[in-house]
Amino acid sequence: MLRVSSSLVLAITSMVCSAPRDETPSARASEVPPSAVTLGIEEVAHGLDNPVYVTAPAGDARIFVVEQPGRIRIIENGALLDKPFLDIKSKVGYGGERGLLSVAFHPQYRANGFLFVNYTNRKGDTQIERYSVSLADPNTADPASAKLILAIDQPYSNHNGGHNLFGPDGMLYIGMGDGGSQGDPQGNGQNRNSLLGKLLRINVDRGDPHSIPSGNPYAAGGGRGEIWALGLRNPWRFAFDRIDGLIYIADVGQNKFEEINIAPMQSAGINYGWNAMEGPDCFRVPLCNKSAYHIPEFSYDHSDGTCSIIGGFVYRGSKIPEVQGEYFFSDYCKSWVRSLAFANGRVGASHHWIDDGGHGSIVSFGEDAQGELYICSSNGRVYRIIKSPGTPLR
Repeated sequence: MLRVSSSLVLAITSMVCSAPRDETPSARASEVPPSAVTLGIEEVAHGLDNPVYVTAPAGDARIFVVEQPGRIRIIENGALLDKPFLDIKSKVGYGGERGLLSVAFHPQYRANGFLFVNYTNRKGDTQIERYSVSLADPNTADPASAKLILAIDQPYSNHNGGHNLFGPDGMLYIGMGDGGSQGDPQGNGQNRNSLLGKLLRINVDRGDPHSIPSGNPYAAGGGRGEIWALGLRNPWRFAFDRIDGLIYIADVGQNKFEEINIAPMQSAGINYGWNAMEGPDCFRVPLCNKSAYHIPEFSYDHSDGTCSIIGGFVYRGSKIPEVQGEYFFSDYCKSWVRSLAFANGRVGASHHWIDDGGHGSIVSFGEDAQGELYICSSNGRVYRIIKSPGTPLR
């Protein structure tokens, strides 16, 4: 097995960012940093093949890393195991934005051993499949146990979304991009009869292969029953804050804006605006009815070389209490790490924790069973966000 290194610690210092030119008004509030704290990152694994996600079953000390070409690896007791937990490379169409993009462990994984993967197949179409852990080896899933839960045709090679995540309600939520190309040429984001450009919500504990929860907005008709929210372009990671009862959706923009949407997780049928809107502005058309759409709580433009938001998680771990409740995120082109806090219906100033320090391009965040946060990098490494000694700047 490959021993992981814990020697790399990059000091990163907290400071309040000045608001980008085109931030939404709610993001312009001025606040002090969450606390006088300095953060850092430490390497927990290297030699991975395009890691794109980190997660773990509830109550499990292991860390599971998704490799985009089609494997899931395990980090156990500080070591990256040589044998993959699951290898479905033969089924996965890999390249660009395609590949194995996430895995979600069932909330009752200890009892039923179910995990749900999201990948694009050899034809480029999205597959949501269930697998079972091997009865003989808890570090191996059974590739022969595959059961198709949901298949979604993809018209283009990009904007696959690709995030599976169980909500606190026990339902499986699935983030789907608009199908790709530019400007949503098929109008999928606003089409209630398409699963593209949506956040989906399904019940994998009832029905075969799944059922529609009664609280979904179109469960009784008027659109696809699986839809929970619409008007998304390419949600590259969403997250539930289990303490405050909120859902955070980071949606990748077209040419101008990147956005973070925040809403009560029980609110069904929210329209996030794409492709009528991009961020806080109308898209293409000079005027649009903004009141018909959810305006993002936070957005930033591309004036400083940013290009694609990387959504993370609200920190709910125990090792860095100073940043409890902060939502962490990044941008693929700049690879800084920032956070923001949402309280009383408004977003405060974003806190800047790290600039590109030779750690590669950040492609995703992850969370372990204890609520600690991780970063997946284009350099084949996974890093953990840690508290670092040093004097923070105000």
